[in-house]
Amino acid sequence: MGPVTGGESTGVGGGRLAAMETGGTKIICLVGRSPDEVEETVRFPTGEPEATVARAVEFFTAAADRAPLAALGIGAFGPIQTLPSHPDFGRIASTTKPGWSGFDLLGPLRSALGIPIGLDTDVNGAARAEGALGAARGLETFAYVTVGTGIGVGAVVGGRTVRGLLHPEMGHVSVPRRPGDDFAGVCPYHGDCLEGMASGPALARRAGAPGESLTGDALAAAVETEAYYLAAGLRAVIYCVAPQRVVLGGGLARLPGLLPALRSALPAALGGYPGLPEHSDPAFLVPAALGDGAGPAGALLIAAEAAASAGQPPRDRSAAHC
Repeated sequence: MGPVTGGESTGVGGGRLAAMETGGTKIICLVGRSPDEVEETVRFPTGEPEATVARAVEFFTAAADRAPLAALGIGAFGPIQTLPSHPDFGRIASTTKPGWSGFDLLGPLRSALGIPIGLDTDVNGAARAEGALGAARGLETFAYVTVGTGIGVGAVVGGRTVRGLLHPEMGHVSVPRRPGDDFAGVCPYHGDCLEGMASGPALARRAGAPGESLTGDALAAAVETEAYYLAAGLRAVIYCVAPQRVVLGGGLARLPGLLPALRSALPAALGGYPGLPEHSDPAFLVPAALGDGAGPAGALLIAAEAAASAGQPPRDRSAAHC
């Protein structure tokens, strides 16, 4: 994957870029020349895979009919195969989303549009945007952690998002149980992994209500529990990635009091090792600067990279390219 740090604009020679962020509950498609110059946007629920992708194709083909598109960037929910040399490149791996396991997300878009396509995960896309335009701007190595329906981590090392056989799945690392906590966890694969213990559904099941509706003692208890498990998860991220900064995003990141509680819990989770003063500095753990716009902006960055890598002007849709 290409660099995520950089300048102000993501436009490529004045070309129009297409971007698609696929999430567990909604799809965002847009066309523009940069995150600051978006021309068209559409949002719709994530439904059956064929119908969902068909809606995206309809939007992009209509946009391309009005004026050529230089490239498409996709930030997809995972797990998805992002290694171009892999035979399953562009396919969703095992997921709890009905009908999506094994689905070829990339194929129908590539066939219909015939333009260069760049693919990364949605959380990596958000990390790219925060690195280029937001809270991690100017840093070479950082982590973007999103806490919501699931927990995802976008790892950027040396200015590039990390991928290997698959993309990192640090939301599923094991975390030590808080003393006295007998909550089973909600992850259908691991039960009490980080996502199973600290995602939005985990909080709601513990509290009996979504996090945004909690107040008073119920909110305080939820924040304390979230901070404990997220700090344990960040310990794994810190030891494996050695980030210069951790950017916290997602719906639960806005839970009142969570960020200061997490900053307080992190030193205890690290246990004094390796003893770097940076890990206790408020500037080490910061909120996402781009909010819900990070994912779509990241998809545009992926599109810009795909167009630049192709080094070709926009083509007609009859010639598929990726």
